[in-house]
Amino acid sequence: MEKRNNAYQLELKEMTLKNGDEGTKSLRLNFDNHDDLFHILEVIRSKQIFENKETATEFALGLKLFTEVMLKNKDNPLFEDLRPAISDFMKKLKSL
Repeated sequence: MEKRNNAYQLELKEMTLKNGDEGTKSLRLNFDNHDDLFHILEVIRSKQIFENKETATEFALGLKLFTEVMLKNKDNPLFEDLRPAISDFMKKLKSL
């Protein structure tokens, strides 16, 4: 049976640089993820782990993008040492 994923598009745009200049760069990324990212964002926000909802969104999105790359590249030795810690971290996060 074919495994289905959710398809997403993420747009990243420089707004203002730290030196005060207006940003000029942008990036559009198409990717897939086995989870419903919007549901995950709602769950992380509702846990109130962070005071700021934008921080919760950054955290959830970054974590899901990173862990999906790890899953898709599970045999890559780059993740070998990190895998047990991420597994423990995800269990802790889900228990909150």
